Parts: sequence; C-alpha cells; structure tokens
Amino acid sequence: MRLLHTADWHLGRALCGQSFHAEQERLLTGAFLDILRETRPDAVLLAGDVYDRALPPADSVELLDDVLQRIVRGLGIPVVMIAGNHDDERRLAFGARLLRPSGLHICDSAMGCAFPFEDAHGPVSILAAGYGTPALLANLFGAEAGITTHDAGFAAVTAHLRGLAPAGARTVVVAHAFISGGLTSESERMLQVGGSGAVSAAHLAGFHYTALGHLHRRQSMAEGRIAYSGSPLAYSFAEAGGTKSVTLVELDAAGNVTAEDIPLTPRHKLRVLRGTLAEVLAMADDPGREDWLQVILTDRQLGAKALLQERYPFVLELRFESPLAMGEAGATPGARIPQDPLEALMAFRAAIGAGDLDGEERAAAIQAISAAMRAEP
Repeated sequence: MRLLHTADWHLGRALCGQSFHAEQERLLTGAFLDILRETRPDAVLLAGDVYDRALPPADSVELLDDVLQRIVRGLGIPVVMIAGNHDDERRLAFGARLLRPSGLHICDSAMGCAFPFEDAHGPVSILAAGYGTPALLANLFGAEAGITTHDAGFAAVTAHLRGLAPAGARTVVVAHAFISGGLTSESERMLQVGGSGAVSAAHLAGFHYTALGHLHRRQSMAEGRIAYSGSPLAYSFAEAGGTKSVTLVELDAAGNVTAEDIPLTPRHKLRVLRGTLAEVLAMADDPGREDWLQVILTDRQLGAKALLQERYPFVLELRFESPLAMGEAGATPGARIPQDPLEALMAFRAAIGAGDLDGEERAAAIQAISAAMRAEP
C-alpha cells in the first residue's frame, strides 16, 4: 500500500504581517497535486494543524475545500485527516460522517477512529486520532483512566486504537503529538505551558507506521516506523535554508516500511542576510532577490529600512546587531528569546531583578498564559 504523508499546512498563517495564502495556494494546487498524479498513492494522510488557528480566515477554508475536492473527487484518492493543536476539531470535522462515503475520512474524536483499507495483500487499518489536551482526554476516557499529562493521554489513545484494529490487519497510525526526542523549531506552538508536553515513542510499539504531525522538521524514529513529514513550507526564519517535503510511504505484505521524501520548492524562500548595510545592499544583485528576508545589520544607519526596500521587495523583518554603548540599558543584542511563554516571563523577571516566582505566582502565571493561548486568534 502506498500512502502520502503530509502535515502542518497551517492555512491562514502569516509571518511578520505577510500572509502565506498565495504561497500555500500555489504549492497545494500545483506541485502537491502533481506529486499525487505521479505517485498515485492509495491514500493521503494529513496529520493535523490543517489550519493555523481555530477560527481560520474564509479564504483558507475555501482553499482547503478546493484542494480536498481536487484530491478526492478529481484524482479519486482518499484522504485521512485529523485535527492538530492549532485546529478546532469540531469545526474541522463538520460533516465527517456524511463525507466518509465520498473518500474524505475526517477523524471526529480525540479518542481515535479506525478507517478500513485494503490492498492486494489484505486489510490495512488506518487508525487516526486528532490532538487532545490532557483535560479533554480525561473527560473522554473517564476519571478512572487517571489522565493528568500528555503522556498518559497519549497512552490511553494508542491503547484505544489497538482495540479498534481488526486482527491480522497491518496498522497505520495518524496522530498529532510531540514525541520525546523530536527536533523542534521556532514556528511550532508549545503544547504545554512550562514544559514540552512530550510523549513517549514506546506507546507506538507494534504499529507498522505512524504518520505524525506537529514538528515542522522532517524526521523519523524507530527505523522509520515513526515519522514526521514536516510542514510543506518554512514558517519561521529559524527554518530558513531547510528542505521541505512530503513523504511517500510503501507498506509491503508483512508491514515493512520504505519511505521516500519528495521535495517541495516554494516560490519565495525564507532567507536571512547578515552584515553591514553596504554589504547587504551589495548582495541584491545575487539570485534570490525576491526571497522573503530577515535582515540583520551589524551597523546602524538612518533610513536603513527604506534603502533596503529599494533593493529588496520582501524585507519582512529588520534587526540590528550593533553593540550597545558602555553603560547603555537594554537586553544583550542577539540574546535568544525563549519560545515557552513561561520561560520568557522568568527571563524577563531575572533581567529586571524581580527574582523567581513562588508556587502560587507560578500557578497563576501558567493559568493566565494558557487562557491567553486558548483565546489567541
């Protein structure tokens, strides 16, 4: 059986105010569909974070509708799709039961769903489970399950998925999670305030292949049986220069897996330019002038932004790295800004000499940050 694994489309995403919509539309209705026409997989596995937020823009909803229609009806290729931590599962799964006969299989439960497939060697059970917080999974599985962490919730979900698979079938899991040991990037939203929200890969033992979403770098574990396809586009400058792809997976009669990464090339690459203003302006004659740029200047000159924009059409972010004068107040240039909001708060308090939070203050901070993240548009 051939499966095309993709994830983390993040429809509706923007970077420094620049919308990715045109880039996503060009890629998904162009190169991505061309790959499907050439490889003819038995199914597409879309492993969550389909949208960038719970209430996506109307044009993102229209784009998803168009792409899925072209895949399922136009090419006759079934799609298995789950919600990620950026999606609202209830909205994403609207009409799921009505759409399944047409070939669009949307998992409408964080506990998981089983979708039966078959090839020349027999049955293949695709076991899909959308992202669920520990609180949601504790409610679904009941108090007796004792779910208080992401790891405990993931253990309950994978045990449930095992029970859904028919005896003798090869099994493929589609899930959205942070597997312990995975390589992160700055463009991913933390699953847990004050911690990683990581889960153990041991819970996936016995499944023939696990198609994961959440981490934006292509990577695999357990000799390729557990894999992230990565996002189809680079969504932060921390990913500049990396290669993006989708993963074509072949499952043989015994459930052994071979995988091939098929590269995706964006119209506008993300690129970081660093140097003096004169040095950066001199680079404008090089290929890639229309890349989306983060410019880091090592000197300070009045009107630098205007001069750069005369030579480069897409300067999305301008930073300065010139040394601070002796005794000048301010943060250390180039210092890393923590990704975890709680870590950022602690770093700020340390910088102003406010000291550590006590237990009650830390709990209040986590509650406030979590509420803000849930309300994030």
